[in-house]
Amino acid sequence: MFAYLEGPLTYKSASLLYMDVHGVGYELNITLQTYAKIQDKDKCRLYTHLQVREDAWVLYGFADEEERATFRQLLNISGVGAATARIILSSLTTDELERAVWHEDSKTLEKVKGIGGKTAQRIILELKGKILRQKDPASLSPAMHNTIPEDALIALVNLGINRGMAESAIKKIDNVSSLTVEELIKQALRAL
Repeated sequence: MFAYLEGPLTYKSASLLYMDVHGVGYELNITLQTYAKIQDKDKCRLYTHLQVREDAWVLYGFADEEERATFRQLLNISGVGAATARIILSSLTTDELERAVWHEDSKTLEKVKGIGGKTAQRIILELKGKILRQKDPASLSPAMHNTIPEDALIALVNLGINRGMAESAIKKIDNVSSLTVEELIKQALRAL
C-alpha cells in the first residue's frame, strides 16, 4: 500500500519512530540496523511494509529496499512472523544473514533470540534459492567462525544495544584476546 514514507522524525527509539508526513504522524516499527542508519537524522525516507492483522494495521520501516525485501522473504517462511523477522534483522545485517544461508550456517541463526535449530534450518532451506537470485554467490565470502569479539557483539545486540555502539565499545577494550566472552561483554557494557 505504501512504498515509502519521507518526512521529519518527531520521535525516535531503537525499535519505533514517529514520522510526520504532511501533518499525519505515522508510527513505524524499525530494526536496530535501520535505527543505526537514521539515528543522527532529523528527516529521512523509509521503505515500508504494511501488515494488516485482525486487530491492527502495523507499519514497518526500513532504511533501504534490500532490508525490506529480506524482511518480506522472512515473512514467507512458516514459523517466522513479523516480530521474529524484525529480531533477525536487528541481530544480523542482510549480508550476514545471506552469508549464513549460503554457507548453511545454522549456528549463526540459532544465536538470534527465539530461533531454534528447526527454524534455523527452515530459514536456510527456504531462503537459499532466493538469496542466490538476488546476489552473485561469489560475493558471499566464506563464513568465518565466530571469535570472542563477534560472540560478544552478537550478545550485546541481542540485549538490545545498538550494533554500532556495541562495536565501538568493544574496540575501546584492550587485550580482547585474553578475555572470555562474558568478561568482554561486562567490560563493553561499562564502556557504553
